[in-house]
Amino acid sequence: MSQDLEEVQVKPGTEADLAPLTDLYNHYVRETAVTFDTAVFTPEQRRPWLHSHPEDGPHRLLVAWTGDRMAGYATSSAFRPKPAYASSVEASVYLAPHAVGRGIGTLLYEALFAALAEEPVHRVFAGIALPNEASVRLHERFGFRRVGEFTEAGWKFGRYWDVRWYEKRLGHHPSD
Repeated sequence: MSQDLEEVQVKPGTEADLAPLTDLYNHYVRETAVTFDTAVFTPEQRRPWLHSHPEDGPHRLLVAWTGDRMAGYATSSAFRPKPAYASSVEASVYLAPHAVGRGIGTLLYEALFAALAEEPVHRVFAGIALPNEASVRLHERFGFRRVGEFTEAGWKFGRYWDVRWYEKRLGHHPSD
């Protein structure tokens, strides 16, 4: 890791972050198969997503800034909408192109999992569109284990993409 990490500030995402969050996500919509969204968003369209990640609770949004530039963000979101899934979340991390390879994804996940440590979360899941070796390495470094693969799960850029699923045990029980 580089000295650049000293410049990184990780904080909860707020309304003031909405435009740069949208711009960053739209990069992945336009340029990659990391997300299976195929149309870019306006900040107004992303506002409900932002508000679904309060500063506390199991559904978090943490943003990383380097100076006045957003470097990335990490989220824990509802895994599925049915009540029995409430103790499971899905984690994601997105980095700005200028921030890739600088250890910022690691900082974001460290902060996210520290925040989730006191929440009633039993399992964290992550889906990775393949190929994406950097994301696979990041998740495995944080103790995620491979649990399966959906082949040809999404169609984008004129081809099918596989998605590999990972899980991380946090161990909280709803009665804790």
